[in-house]
Amino acid sequence: MARYVLCGARTVLVLLPEGGKIEVNKERVTIRSLLAELHINPLEVLVAKNGTIVPEDVEACDCDEIRIITVKSGG
Repeated sequence: MARYVLCGARTVLVLLPEGGKIEVNKERVTIRSLLAELHINPLEVLVAKNGTIVPEDVEACDCDEIRIITVKSGG
């Protein structure tokens, strides 16, 4: 069954690694440009769009939820 979300706000919700939230007032934005605007190194994070990990060339559109996840390693 398809899931439809009605939203006319023309914003993308971004959930930041430290727990904050921001709304980006753009109808479309690539993950790469979003990370650049937020001064986040793409080599240090994973990005999920509506719950699915996506590459940097994917576009986030009106009403998408973008979660930025910090990648940590230990040893």
